[in-house]
Amino acid sequence: MALNYAVLLGSVRRDRMGLRAARMVMASIAARGHSATLVDPLELGLPLLDRMYKEYPPGEAPAALRDLAALYRAADGFLVVSAEYNHGIPPALKNLLDHFLEEYFFRPSGIVCYSAGRFGGVRAAMQLRMTLGELGMPSIPSLLPIADIGRALGEDGTATDAHLPRAAARFFDEFDWYARALRRERDASGTPG
Repeated sequence: MALNYAVLLGSVRRDRMGLRAARMVMASIAARGHSATLVDPLELGLPLLDRMYKEYPPGEAPAALRDLAALYRAADGFLVVSAEYNHGIPPALKNLLDHFLEEYFFRPSGIVCYSAGRFGGVRAAMQLRMTLGELGMPSIPSLLPIADIGRALGEDGTATDAHLPRAAARFFDEFDWYARALRRERDASGTPG
């Protein structure tokens, strides 16, 4: 079963390393025969949250939000690529996430976290896991932390750390399982309520 994923990149910093992780994620998804769309808040230029997408009168939401809503409704799962800023979630990622709600429901999320240090962004991932669950896209049990990202991944997303491809394969096996299971249930029974 071919799946369709949205990859949400969480950083808009000038020298962001998250693009390396996002490129690795996109290549991993393609290698598995699935499709994915990279959602980059820097390219979207979303405003700070004033109104959620659903709060706009029909036809009045900004085009970027309408396009994202359609993309999210078609997604089988969300892979979130997050840095760790001061032990927390990057503000651009939180802003990107909070514009939507129902569009996420009953789809899994997977967290790919990274940092320049040796903890690989796991402190931000714990906060992110709570947010994703509240938004209706609970995260799978495993994380894919990337420590020392500048050394672990080349600019094109190719792993230079021998451990990373094995960890990524296990992570994507698990994520695909959850995405297939939830898609089958959505297709067969719809969703609750």
